[in-house]
Amino acid sequence: MRDGFIPDILDTSIITDIAEVSDDDAINTARELARIQGLLVGTSSGANVWTAKQMAEKYGTDLRKRRKNMKRNGYRNLLCIVLSMALITGLAGCGGKDTAPAYADRYIDLHLHLDGAITTDIAKQLAQIQGIELPAKDDAELTRLLTVPEDCESLNDFLECFALPLSLMQTPEGLSEAVRLVADNILSQGVIYAEIRFAPQLHTDQGMTQEDAIKAALEGLGKTKLKANLILCCMRGEGNEALNEETLRLAKEYLVEDGGVTAIDIAGAEAIFPTADYRELFAKAKELGIPFTIHAGEADGPESVRLAMEYGAMRIGHGVRIGEDPEVLKLAKEKGVTLEMCPTSNRQTHAIEDMSAYPLIDYLEQGLKVTINTDDMGIEGTTLAGEFRYMEKTFGLTAQQERVLLENSVNAAFTSQAVKDELRAQLGFTEEH
Repeated sequence: MRDGFIPDILDTSIITDIAEVSDDDAINTARELARIQGLLVGTSSGANVWTAKQMAEKYGTDLRKRRKNMKRNGYRNLLCIVLSMALITGLAGCGGKDTAPAYADRYIDLHLHLDGAITTDIAKQLAQIQGIELPAKDDAELTRLLTVPEDCESLNDFLECFALPLSLMQTPEGLSEAVRLVADNILSQGVIYAEIRFAPQLHTDQGMTQEDAIKAALEGLGKTKLKANLILCCMRGEGNEALNEETLRLAKEYLVEDGGVTAIDIAGAEAIFPTADYRELFAKAKELGIPFTIHAGEADGPESVRLAMEYGAMRIGHGVRIGEDPEVLKLAKEKGVTLEMCPTSNRQTHAIEDMSAYPLIDYLEQGLKVTINTDDMGIEGTTLAGEFRYMEKTFGLTAQQERVLLENSVNAAFTSQAVKDELRAQLGFTEEH
């Protein structure tokens, strides 16, 4: 390690002998710590200094660098991140003197579509194990095929991005491995519990039945260390009533309290196939005792949310447009309905045209039960940690508000009380519930 750079972090010695820290160790450790925190290490020295400063400010740590000694060398700025984050996370065995309430570094994703969570790396692995030739000459082109374009105009355009991921999950092996890889991926990003949703009827192009698809997904779920459950999606559409009925029947057959299928949903083009068309479907689900969430108030307005609540939904997928009707918002608050909000998705699908007025914090302050989720992390190019950081940076989301969001996620999860208690312990929520 070159000499001449010792950052002044409070008056605490973090590493007794900086000379013993190699350049490679500094860089690798910084990248790993940044990944855990949902950050990206900058490609320029200036960006790395900015990242270190943001970490320090966010966690209430006084990070001061000695300008006269600090040269803007990449590895030195990365080491700056290592040291500031070591103080923040206690990796070096010491803590700051004036720490602020901790921002979230563990997460719960209640709204995650399997086919929307296929990243470039996962797509390559799925193609390799199944002998599928991908329609891309390199990673950059594959990423473009898997992610939504900047000029996406609507939810309907957004939904067109699912064709390639779905083509990689038409065999039991492909679907099972997809569930495992997605679960392992989000576990590495700080997610401690997730509900992975998928539509069995969309995985039958190469001979699988809906039941085969469910069994394959359950097999993949059993291979990951992540605590997770499955939500089976029915689909909005024309002429697929029998397929939705079959999904409902299988959901009842495979329904468990935890460790498998725990609920159903309906997904697809809400503006074209309105929630009003699915009254009977959810009446049957209610009769069968199947918990459910309903995509509503995303491409369609608050009337869609009102109908979903009328059908008995205690969770709403998105629900971002509920504020367009104060009476529907009031009803959701009175019923204790939870909104599964997904900021980046709502921006990209234009569910909210003016993101400066994104209502998540407003809903939270009005007493609605709000949660933050990814929706389609692969297509959107996001992570759940990234969603929290986005809300902090852009809208001023506080650490205390994050705690409320995560408490809402625990309370609304389609899982057992034992798992909820375990999640509360992992999140440091010790109060009586």
